[in-house]
Amino acid sequence: MTDNSPNSTQETRDRILEAAVTVFASKGYHDTKVDDIVAESQTSKGSFYFYFPSKQEIFLALVDKFADLLESRIKERFNAESSGMARVDLGLRICLETFGQYRGLAKIALVQATGLGIIFEEKRRAVNERFIKIIKENLDEAVADGSIPPLDTEIAACAWMGALNEIILRWVYTGQPDPVRALPELRKLLLQSIGVDLTRAGQNQKS
Repeated sequence: MTDNSPNSTQETRDRILEAAVTVFASKGYHDTKVDDIVAESQTSKGSFYFYFPSKQEIFLALVDKFADLLESRIKERFNAESSGMARVDLGLRICLETFGQYRGLAKIALVQATGLGIIFEEKRRAVNERFIKIIKENLDEAVADGSIPPLDTEIAACAWMGALNEIILRWVYTGQPDPVRALPELRKLLLQSIGVDLTRAGQNQKS
């Protein structure tokens, strides 16, 4: 008898998603076939199409999965911080640590989603905007509580997102620099760009 319990259903969906990460990361979107994902997940075509109407849909689901994972990690850790500057600093660290742990998902969300057509580009842009908004909100808090001088937080948030993207894209393509290794220097550059006193920021930084 087939187990159709909620737990079994979620496990099957997760297994298909995990398999898709492996296949997309190694073969790329265009060269991946549904059969490849089915074989990697050791499920069936029927199971695949029950959860995902097409290869496109599972690819977009993986982009959402990575964005949801990163946002949940950031917000969960933010609860322990009261100042905008501490949250900005922590958010940068969480982003790079998470990218470092999920290279396959990072490759799908940031590299392969580019150039696949308007639906994929809109999804990639939506993810970028989602995190620019989080950065901006915390820069706004840092300005409001006096942690940093007044600045155009929207422009600063876009610049931060661009720097993060460039570090991660280079790592995905070449393997260097590792995001965790890049953190100290990137942190210094980005915090200096918004007028942070690095001596004080260093004293307040949490491991």
